[in-house]
Amino acid sequence: MAIGSFNGRSHQTPLADMNVVPLVDVMLVLLVIFIVTAPLLTHSVRIDLPKASSSANITKPEHIEFGIREDGDLFWNGEKLTLADLGPRFAAAAQRQPQPELHIRADRNARYESVALVMSVAAKAGLTRIGFVTDPAPGS
Repeated sequence: MAIGSFNGRSHQTPLADMNVVPLVDVMLVLLVIFIVTAPLLTHSVRIDLPKASSSANITKPEHIEFGIREDGDLFWNGEKLTLADLGPRFAAAAQRQPQPELHIRADRNARYESVALVMSVAAKAGLTRIGFVTDPAPGS
């Protein structure tokens, strides 16, 4: 790369090369700083903590298996009941601590209106954990 020449007759064009020397200088300074500070970050204060043995207290909340058949029959943990019985049962379940989970098992051909009605009554009674139980069929 010729920056200048002694020939005065030649036409000088502007130099379009990028000057990377300042960039390399900055990168080398940063590299030295990281090399010096990295060992300081790995040292920690040793503390002799007391040992205690404990087991996790896992309390699984009770759940309600609620079934809805295609013809609209309702089942509470296998016990058949009517729509009028739902409100008081859901209200009593919502008062328990921890609050039970409502697992809805609806028949494949059950009307959406029946499922939505059960969910609405449960939500109005105060049940907050409502879920659907599905049967994953292979190939579908």
